[in-house]
Amino acid sequence: MTARRTTPLRLAALSAESVAAVARARRALGDRRATPNLGWVAALTGGNRRAIGKVLEELEDLIPLEEEIRHRHLAAGRTSYAQIRAPFELYALVRLLRPRHVVEAGVSSGVSSAHFLAALARNRTGRLHSIDLPTRQRTRTLGRGESQVSLPPGLRTGWAVPDRLRGAWDLRIGPSQRHLPALASELDSIGLFLHDDLHTPAHLAFELETVRPKLAPGSVVLADNTLWTGEAFPRFARSVGAPVIRRGRGDLVGLRLPVLPHS
Repeated sequence: MTARRTTPLRLAALSAESVAAVARARRALGDRRATPNLGWVAALTGGNRRAIGKVLEELEDLIPLEEEIRHRHLAAGRTSYAQIRAPFELYALVRLLRPRHVVEAGVSSGVSSAHFLAALARNRTGRLHSIDLPTRQRTRTLGRGESQVSLPPGLRTGWAVPDRLRGAWDLRIGPSQRHLPALASELDSIGLFLHDDLHTPAHLAFELETVRPKLAPGSVVLADNTLWTGEAFPRFARSVGAPVIRRGRGDLVGLRLPVLPHS
């Protein structure tokens, strides 16, 4: 996939307060990969360094949430968990773009969901709509060959999301093929869409084309694990006239639909 790569967070680009907040939040979550990519956020939002830095300072207030997510993972036996690598960027995108409707396909424990919801709560507006078709862990311990995103016994989709954040959450359990068309028909617009469920070219293409009619100029579309989905995302990007923005060297990518010039 030909894509524009972005550089990771450069400490010199942010205030000392922002850098400290990022470091403390990352330690609280317990995921070294979660260092935010400043260039990725800037490319997807058009935000300047100062605006992004102010949002990242808010991560200080998210430390209790990060600690709670980490403790819930540990309690469920997930000492090493396959989760979204960009939780802080997801938070920043929602804070900067202020979408009325965020849609995600794929939830598992709810790391991405929790950060979307935290940002919507800070915005005091907006709603998260999530779709998940869970797989379930067969025994008390994760067996060889089982996916790390399988639900541990006795837990449900989104088990790491605190109850206090769930008021703005529309969670639908079942296949995306059934729920996403129905959801798209209900919404007047989608400001941000994240694909993170079944990573096949056909499935990603289906989801992108399903949400496409509801994407307004300036809407952001994200897809994870695109090494597995071939040309589906670049093809969609070409069809909407937007460049593919890759988060560093990984396979999490995004695009922002072109903003129409003022008439």
